[in-house]
Amino acid sequence: VQLQASGGGLVQAGGSLRLSCAASGGIFSRYFMGWYRQAPGKERELVAIISNLGDIDYVASVKGRFAISRDNAKNTVYLQMNDLKPADTAVYYCKELFIPNWGQGTLVTVSS
Repeated sequence: VQLQASGGGLVQAGGSLRLSCAASGGIFSRYFMGWYRQAPGKERELVAIISNLGDIDYVASVKGRFAISRDNAKNTVYLQMNDLKPADTAVYYCKELFIPNWGQGTLVTVSS
């Protein structure tokens, strides 16, 4: 599966961004999709997941602010990010949880 994340940018604290991740190859509707992020000097962390059945979970630091969703007809997974904080600054990646491929990420920078 090929993955391409987009939608990052520079935003002020309290602002919002919507990330998109387009997938090609394979059967997207069967995939467990996750959004990960890697901040400067830190390890990559799993931020949000959505199963093939639509079950969702988030890391505690983004609960109530981020929302993951998917559109199987468009082979796309989204991450709506609200009330952004400088600590959310990172490169964001999407990935199928059980396939080792990493696509290109998209940089999110939140200014204070």
